[in-house]
Amino acid sequence: MMEVSLGWYDLVGFIGVAFLLTAYAALQFGKLAAEDPIYSLMNALAAALILFSLFFTFNAASFAIEFFWLVISLIGLWRALKGRKKTG
Repeated sequence: MMEVSLGWYDLVGFIGVAFLLTAYAALQFGKLAAEDPIYSLMNALAAALILFSLFFTFNAASFAIEFFWLVISLIGLWRALKGRKKTG
């Protein structure tokens, strides 16, 4: 049987996963819109927390997807906030 050992940094990564799944579920169930800044913020925070955990147990493929997820989410957040300033 394989032994699994989790560190505190894994908990940080799991918190990131919770943010990611919560944001996606909220989008799918109509509780958040993709244009809502909180959606992009939750995605960016999720990616950042998962990336943090990857510094302790590195996985190249996971790092790549989370890095680009973070970049795309930050661009989405910037655009959402920029759009709010124009209308508000």
